[in-house]
Amino acid sequence: MTDSTPTPLPASVADLTLEEKASLTSGASFWYTKPVDRAGIPPIMVTDGPHGLRKQREGGDHLGLGDSVPATCFPPAVGLGSSWDTELVTRVGEALGVETAIENVGVLLGPGINIKRSPLCGRNFEYLSEDPLVSGVLGAALVRGIQSKGVGTSLKHFAANNQENDRMRSSSDVDERPLREIYLRGFQRVVEDAQPWTVMCSYNRINGVYASEDPWLLTQVLREEWGFEGLVVSDWGAVNERVPSIAAGMDLEMPSSGGRTDAEIVAAVKDGSLDEGVVDVAAGRVLDLVRKTQATAGTIAGPLDVDAHHALAREAAGRAIVLLKNEGGILPLDRTASVAVIGAFAENPRYQGAGSSMISPTRLDKALDEIAAYAGAENTAYAQGFTISPRDTADAAELRAAAVELAAAQDVAVVFLGLPAAAESEGYDREHIDLPSEQLTLLDAVLEVNPRTVVVLSNGSVVALPFADRVPAIVEGWLLGQAGGGATADVLFGEVNPSGKLTETIPLRLADTPAYLSFGALDGHVRYGEGLFVGYRWYDARELEVAYPFGHGLSYTTFAYGDATASVGADGDVEVRVTITNTGAVAGREVVQVYTSLPSSDVQRPVRELKAFASVALEAGESREVVMAVRRQDLAYWNVRAQAWTVEGGDYVVDVAASSRDLRARATVSVEGDAQTTPLSRESSLAEVIAHPVAGPIVQQALAQMGGGLLDGASSVMPEGVDMMQMMGSFPIGRVGMIAGDGFPPEAIDQLLAAANAPQH
Repeated sequence: MTDSTPTPLPASVADLTLEEKASLTSGASFWYTKPVDRAGIPPIMVTDGPHGLRKQREGGDHLGLGDSVPATCFPPAVGLGSSWDTELVTRVGEALGVETAIENVGVLLGPGINIKRSPLCGRNFEYLSEDPLVSGVLGAALVRGIQSKGVGTSLKHFAANNQENDRMRSSSDVDERPLREIYLRGFQRVVEDAQPWTVMCSYNRINGVYASEDPWLLTQVLREEWGFEGLVVSDWGAVNERVPSIAAGMDLEMPSSGGRTDAEIVAAVKDGSLDEGVVDVAAGRVLDLVRKTQATAGTIAGPLDVDAHHALAREAAGRAIVLLKNEGGILPLDRTASVAVIGAFAENPRYQGAGSSMISPTRLDKALDEIAAYAGAENTAYAQGFTISPRDTADAAELRAAAVELAAAQDVAVVFLGLPAAAESEGYDREHIDLPSEQLTLLDAVLEVNPRTVVVLSNGSVVALPFADRVPAIVEGWLLGQAGGGATADVLFGEVNPSGKLTETIPLRLADTPAYLSFGALDGHVRYGEGLFVGYRWYDARELEVAYPFGHGLSYTTFAYGDATASVGADGDVEVRVTITNTGAVAGREVVQVYTSLPSSDVQRPVRELKAFASVALEAGESREVVMAVRRQDLAYWNVRAQAWTVEGGDYVVDVAASSRDLRARATVSVEGDAQTTPLSRESSLAEVIAHPVAGPIVQQALAQMGGGLLDGASSVMPEGVDMMQMMGSFPIGRVGMIAGDGFPPEAIDQLLAAANAPQH
């Protein structure tokens, strides 16, 4: 009789040989880590997410061509993010954790929180927002939910992975401030708030260095600055050179290399080019992950409650829908009205994107069936209207004519438009943001015979809406997962009051977008030329009109905002209070947003930036005080000279808003700045030196003694009114002798800098 009790894992890597330790740092197969049978170390399974469990039955392939076990397909991030609701997102995460645990999978590969730099990114449907705060807060909620069930997550794709074309080689060339403030900030929030078990490094290079080989990214920033305690795993095939990557802090290479890179690690240790301690650390992190998964294995047993999880998917999908426009109260639909349902997506739903995140759903709702359940089969008529499959050879004119005839005969037309599956996928980017011309032609024809037309969109990233001024109602349905058809009907008929809001701006045209001139690799490099001005930050700074702004979303009720107050608490955070009232006739939910700005700032800043938000449910007529906290660290900018986060002191304007351009209440709060941390050098400007509390008075006194007003123009031949300080302010202090002569010899400058940089008591 054989004892089936697993051998306890070793207390440390000291029990393992060099070869065994190296073997732990790469996969055994596509989805499994390597075991070490001698030491009782089992393999663990990791598998794709992020909006459902994609556990393949046999073999494996990263892009999801193989068959997968059925699992609940929740709304992808493009939809779920539009809920702005951490409680809902956490519950979805918990459900994902349960399904992952039932299938004995140790780590679900997600969430993805990369910034939507451009609507052209083919994988935007897997990402939450154009804003790092939304991405970080909701990403942390997902991680907490999933990991509460004893399975791990893999925060991805770290970092600056904002396009698909040439993603395995191209370099994302980003200046320090936008890299820190936009592209890394969401990752930092999730790591510090939720400690994902793993972080997945991306394929691309960052400023010329592969993410998998970057010690600054994987060790200095991720571990030393943010305190990450888990394991770094590569994206599948993201390792360029294994020895430099393990030295940089990339612990686990996936998938299997057939032992080749394990041998490279062993050889590097033996020839002295790699410290064995580096291998010990990486192997130890793999062992820690195995321990975590083993500690909870088998604690959640099946079978899966398919009905309950489908109901949650429907709730989440309903909360993801964004009502963009509703003129004349055409929505919600009258349940006694006759409805013409037009568009192939009503019968063949587009509910997720293509690639490694494709889920095999447990069931799939169709909007056509769900609309008929509300309106009655006798009041529901359907016309395909257009084709979405290349294999569909139906005549476009005939389909359009049939749809128009149907629309003319019904009280209201609900037209389902969207992007075909081939338009959005992992691995390649979109070329434009336009809906297919065939669909736009159909909509024009329907509007001619029935102005009571509602458009329902199915898309994984924003699309241009040239019809926005001619259609009375537009419902942004995103990709809603397996229950999206039912959720869409719930919203159309008022069973669910829409509360979703945009987490990405809908532009009028592609040429208006921030990365329009710099999206896509040129000679292997992608220049992030828009800097800090991503998404709404760009449109506000340029004062550009948009189709619908970031944060926008309507309801079947209305909300009034009271006066706002803002105060600094003992912990340095800013507490914002505002009373919200549901002034309509039905219960609803409002996403309250807080934006801040600093008009007196000495550094370049966006017009305003999102710093807090809350999702608030209110009954008709109900009022509630909403309290939101703006973290002090979220007010900080990345000080390049000091190489540190710095809170600039001053009077901050706090806008409480229904969208980034619908500002409802304003308060001002005085925030004390951080102490001067930037050391002075010979390259520091004269203005910076004069602003320094120690060096400034010394320099001003010296200059006053030289020439009787060198900087105020009193002895100058310059025209009246010319500001000499402004003219000379950018002059490096190390070269001031050129204008000050013997009054500022090099040794005096060095003494001045030493005094300024000395510790102050």
